Amino acid sequence: MSRQRGVALITVLLVVAIVTVVSAAMVARQQLSIRATSNQLQARQAWHYALGGEALAQAILARDLRSAAGADPGASGEAAAVDHLLEPWAQPLPAFEIDQGEILVRIEDMAGRFNLNDLLRDQQPNPAAVEQFRRLLLRLQISAPYPERLLDWLDPDQQPSGELGAEDNAYLSLDPPYRSAGRRLHDLSELRLLLDMREEDFQRLAPYVAALPSGVPLNVNTASAMVLSSLSDNLSLGAAESLVELRRSAPFRNSAAFLAQPAMAGTTLQGTALAVGSQFFQATSEVRLGDRRLALVSLLQREQDGSVRVLARNLGQPARLASPNRSRP
Repeated sequence: MSRQRGVALITVLLVVAIVTVVSAAMVARQQLSIRATSNQLQARQAWHYALGGEALAQAILARDLRSAAGADPGASGEAAAVDHLLEPWAQPLPAFEIDQGEILVRIEDMAGRFNLNDLLRDQQPNPAAVEQFRRLLLRLQISAPYPERLLDWLDPDQQPSGELGAEDNAYLSLDPPYRSAGRRLHDLSELRLLLDMREEDFQRLAPYVAALPSGVPLNVNTASAMVLSSLSDNLSLGAAESLVELRRSAPFRNSAAFLAQPAMAGTTLQGTALAVGSQFFQATSEVRLGDRRLALVSLLQREQDGSVRVLARNLGQPARLASPNRSRP
């Protein structure tokens, strides 16, 4: 009888153990499911917050153009489209507090950077742009043959640009193999695909270049001293910094005013289009929501009628959730 009671007790304990294990597994699985659902909801919420930041940037840029037109209704030509770093869109915006996080929005003028797609004009090398790119690399102390390789990346033919160029044959020998694009850049990240592009060089170059439609003039009111100094062999970095300092109190109203500055004396610009305004801007919306970080980088184009449309969106790594550093030369 005692043996039967012992067996029964063991059976009961075994059943209890099995039920406990199964229950624990069910609870753990339920917790994982709840956590996964929560993560998905949080990711979707962060995405919509980022889109809200993008919409805010669009509204700010549209209002800027309306304000400029209202301030000087009789202005025309360059004077009607002046964009500079003293305007509201260029100022650091305070972080917007949200439940369990914050949103930071910043706007940058992409026409203040060197446009890499200008290296080609009508599918042929653009000598003025190529030389300007060489000077920019020299100022940044980058010695790799990126001008030749970028030319070959952009052009549709298979003829290398000199001994340092690289067409499909060079890329097909890599692991994994791929081909050159044979078209204009749509995103700066494509630079990483250039033959022997070093990440260090990419990070150093990226803040000063853009991938815009070819022919976009350089905005001398927002270009850094580094980019301005690349305009000519005769324009030193120090002279370019003096131009940047000058425009902090008095932005240039037209390109002629820029060219008339003493720092530009003796400087000859060949084939470089200049402007004092812009159509192309980059809006970065950085979101912190709980433990999640998200950065939405949007390329915006502002039309003359004030409408602002989104040309491209990229999800990137949040660089910071603080006021942007605008002290770069």
